[in-house]
Amino acid sequence: MIKTTMSFFSKLSVYLFLFTSYFLPHDIHSQTFTMEQVGKFSFPSELTSSPTGEKIAWAMNEQGKRNVFFAEGPSFEPEKLTDFNEDDGQEISSLQFTPDGKWLVFVRGGDHGGGNSSSTVNAQNLPRLPKVEIWKINLANGKVEAITEGDDPFVGFPNKLGFLKGGQIWTVDLESSSKPSQLFEVKGNVNSAQYSPDGTKVAFVSNRGSHSLTGIYQDEETPIQWISPSFHRDVLPQWSPDGKKLAFIRLQGGKGTAFPLLEPRHVPWEIWLAAVETGEAKKLWKAPETLRGSYAYPFFSFTADGNLVFQSYEDGWQHLYSLEVASGKSTILTPGDYMVEQIKINPDKSKLIFSANAGSEPEDIDRRHIGTLDIASKKLTWETAGEGIEAYPVWIGTEGKMAYFSATAKRSHLIAVNDGTDTQLLQESVIPADFPQDSMVIPQQVKFTAPDGTTVYGQLFEKEGGPSNKPGIIFAHGGPQRQMLLGWSYMDYYSNTYALNQYLAELGFVVLSVNYRLGIGYGYEFHRPANGYYQGAVEYQDIKAGGEFLANLPQVDGEKIGIYGGSYGGYLTALALARDSELFKVGVDIHGVHDLDGRYDLPETYEVAPDYERAKKTAWDSSPMADLQTWTSPVLFIHSDDDRNVSVSQTADLIRRFEELAKPYESILIPGDTHHWMKWSNMILVDQATADFLTKHLIN
Repeated sequence: MIKTTMSFFSKLSVYLFLFTSYFLPHDIHSQTFTMEQVGKFSFPSELTSSPTGEKIAWAMNEQGKRNVFFAEGPSFEPEKLTDFNEDDGQEISSLQFTPDGKWLVFVRGGDHGGGNSSSTVNAQNLPRLPKVEIWKINLANGKVEAITEGDDPFVGFPNKLGFLKGGQIWTVDLESSSKPSQLFEVKGNVNSAQYSPDGTKVAFVSNRGSHSLTGIYQDEETPIQWISPSFHRDVLPQWSPDGKKLAFIRLQGGKGTAFPLLEPRHVPWEIWLAAVETGEAKKLWKAPETLRGSYAYPFFSFTADGNLVFQSYEDGWQHLYSLEVASGKSTILTPGDYMVEQIKINPDKSKLIFSANAGSEPEDIDRRHIGTLDIASKKLTWETAGEGIEAYPVWIGTEGKMAYFSATAKRSHLIAVNDGTDTQLLQESVIPADFPQDSMVIPQQVKFTAPDGTTVYGQLFEKEGGPSNKPGIIFAHGGPQRQMLLGWSYMDYYSNTYALNQYLAELGFVVLSVNYRLGIGYGYEFHRPANGYYQGAVEYQDIKAGGEFLANLPQVDGEKIGIYGGSYGGYLTALALARDSELFKVGVDIHGVHDLDGRYDLPETYEVAPDYERAKKTAWDSSPMADLQTWTSPVLFIHSDDDRNVSVSQTADLIRRFEELAKPYESILIPGDTHHWMKWSNMILVDQATADFLTKHLIN
């Protein structure tokens, strides 16, 4: 019999809570916290600092209520600036100070973790759609007000605001009450823009389809200046500190030869430098013509001395490099077997700050710590160490102070301020009294080997005590370019799954979170393996090896192994259930990808890749759809129908095939929400349903 839940009602969460509380076996009654309690984790985002003074601001999500907070030195006492006190699914993004430090601007609404990010989110299913709006906060008087509908704001000296709307640039003066106006009209879609240091010009990128151009707008009377126009794609223009030069990255344009689809190829890129006065440009640097040297949307900026700094994978790890303008010579700044991310440069462009999976302990490859770099001396300093997770750092003021996300294995993320000697943790009071910090387990780093010899890392969650043979759960993260850590994740989606893993451990499961290939943190070859995803799903062997590793642990019942995951993790969950139902006895597939047959469109021209037919067959063979006949394990499908990352049709189509094959399944469709559970109560519903389904099949 097929049981299908086509939507949910508020009563369902009450039912799930009562079921968990009263109808589980006696040995599970020892649990000390609920899913709702551990789901109350604090999660900051959008941490930013002012170019002037010692001011920081951030957004805090408290059970779906998202608000902007502000703190100023020397005390850094947090102050709540907004009053959005409803779990309404409206995110806060693009938070930033104006150059004079007198205003904050931010975007409220949309889902900026997915495609079509500027489209409104109606997770409450209101009769009238919410808006995606740009807001401003006057820091002098605390006044908060919406300015206009729009997205992608950027600020200019002293208090100018530009933003994108309809593929064009609009502007407004924050000091006045005038309405926004379109700055100019241009062919194509503008997809990025920034003011010059003095606020008199705007550099932007216009996407023209086969190519993209970097332009400079000055005023209504001056023609737009196109910088070294070519048939290529120019991206990421950066102003020099004096506003006299513009650096940008040049990629290939147009369509190339129909090379073999299953053959990895180098993606070339170059760094160019232009004189703003003349528009003349020259190529400074070309990336090594290797797979490691391929383009990967790097950090890119001028430095105080007029040179450049950029990020590249060319030595096998994501590192920072300096580029001398006079000679075109590049030098690695952060050597070692670790990756650098979340990079920020201070206002005078003399110092860098970043997060990295580096440290003195082997476990640090699965953590994040803060590093700083003095650009002139090239001195690298590790500012944090230990068993915590520190991420998304920013500089504060001019005296070397910094702020960053800070978490442990048990405490979720808060903002920390470090003055070079002492560290101050902000907003500890927002952690709810019933948040089960002391009852959580500390995940342990484990390693195992895939059939082809690849070493795979994971984190093992296990509560002490309980039966000698416990059921096991594999967690497959999404992305896939993610890394799960030995503590609370610095991403909200994965703080959610970390909370669920803690809850599953509390229920008596042994949980193994697998950092499979295609994920970050372990070097280029791990991140970009051959034959991954629709080109062969080589990463699935890491998931299966993890399941076998878990099943062979002495405290685990090898006949009771389940799996769950969302997004790419949903894809891997479906692959596991379809290919290896004997190992994976049950699964929860959350907004997964199931049919890869359409990854290669039917060509419209005579010329096709020589391996086109083989590539299409490989894509189909890499899909869960290809192995439905051997899928015997019970499954719960969950998907929201405003998903901008994975179309809900991926689950609808799979369910249709299940029905055609008379295979049993359970499902939950959540109307109005997106891939990221913008409404907190939806997140708790999904997590509780996942835990209950796994419990029903592996414990009850």
